[in-house]
Amino acid sequence: MIPALLLILQTSAMNYPVLPAAEFSAARVVPELLVSDIRKSLHFWCGLCGFSIAYDRPEDRFAYLDKHGSQVMLEEYGHGRNWITGPLEAPLGRGINLQIEVPAITPIVDALRGAGWPLYMEPEEKWYRAGTTEVGVQQFLVQDPDGYLIRYSAGLGRRDIQAEA
Repeated sequence: MIPALLLILQTSAMNYPVLPAAEFSAARVVPELLVSDIRKSLHFWCGLCGFSIAYDRPEDRFAYLDKHGSQVMLEEYGHGRNWITGPLEAPLGRGINLQIEVPAITPIVDALRGAGWPLYMEPEEKWYRAGTTEVGVQQFLVQDPDGYLIRYSAGLGRRDIQAEA
């Protein structure tokens, strides 16, 4: 890699929070998203949505991110080892949304709106049946720079199933 480009990537990553190694523990399932521009993706995931960099490999344009135990790996396609199973056409990740549990959705919504980032679905309160109870969440949907659909969700608790009106 060109040393100047490596320096740009390292400098851009240094602007985002770095998770201390002692606080990091890898999840058992972690999606790895191929992205078109790691800098734009880091701005979205870290700058707007509050993820921290657990570790990165700037020479591979790769970053492993964490937010309260929710984790995602980002790798710019065309660099490093990419396992591409079909054409990469926008929006990427069709047919899937990644649910990320957070303590509150409002700080993320405010940051996205402040940056002029469009929401795919406005915040809502939703109750889902789970056996004999309902689980409540506040949630919203947003697409990352490559079109991956992200659902941020904050828990509201459980309740008895409400009768249909």
